[in-house]
Amino acid sequence: MTLLNEELTEKRNRLLDLISRYGSCAIAYSGGVDSALVAKAAQVALSDAAVAVTAVSPSLAEGELEQAVALAIAIGIRHQTLETNEFANPSYSANSPDRCFHCKSELYAQLSKLADTLGVTVIASGTNADDLSDFRPGLAAASNYGVRSPLADCGIVKAEVRRIAAAWQLPVAEKPASPCLSSRVAYGLSVTPERLKMIDRAERLIRTLGISVCRVRFHAGNIARIEVPCEAIVKLTSPEAAAKLTEEFLQLGFTSFTIDPAGFRSGSLNDSTPLHQLS
Repeated sequence: MTLLNEELTEKRNRLLDLISRYGSCAIAYSGGVDSALVAKAAQVALSDAAVAVTAVSPSLAEGELEQAVALAIAIGIRHQTLETNEFANPSYSANSPDRCFHCKSELYAQLSKLADTLGVTVIASGTNADDLSDFRPGLAAASNYGVRSPLADCGIVKAEVRRIAAAWQLPVAEKPASPCLSSRVAYGLSVTPERLKMIDRAERLIRTLGISVCRVRFHAGNIARIEVPCEAIVKLTSPEAAAKLTEEFLQLGFTSFTIDPAGFRSGSLNDSTPLHQLS
């Protein structure tokens, strides 16, 4: 069991105190470690006055909802799903760098409408202190709807999120980040449910090779750029794996794929790393 030092114990207690002062809240809950920690803190601080709400749309990878439901049950918090319709917004589908603003605006607008039905007065997110210095268009949407960020407000950074989650024995304490599938589509290419399904199936295929952390980036011409940790690249370049990937990626609708020699980087579509074609 992970024990917290005095500083982290103080931050955890500050988090519980802050959320208790909400009186009631709905957490935008994906099942990742950040939102799971907020859900756990809300359950401890508010009990039945807290509810975790998971948005469901084509941008959610297969299996993520089931994992989120199971975790909510383990935490003991009320849980509800919410179908969002961000794909009806042309500004979202156009996939400019502010795509996340439109996605989060849809989520928070719907959550705000549901607040009375859910019996809550506050909407909270899993934004942590590290996120404030990153490129996060969704933060503007959160500000527009008065969404609270208790982790960030308590100065809790990502590494501390994981340590507090481990101390609370949350099974997702070391879960890799899993942003929505739309984040894999290169800016300027339209985001469609069909493309996201291709990406989801491709990533699940890679995980069958024993690689748990991966991204399949969708580029113009239906080219897939695969990112895995550098030490896992050798698994993909073996003759058997390369043949399997080639056959199945073509069946999924990709014209070709590349393996990025720079390895996995979160948010790599924000840079201009050139593609390296697998030979």
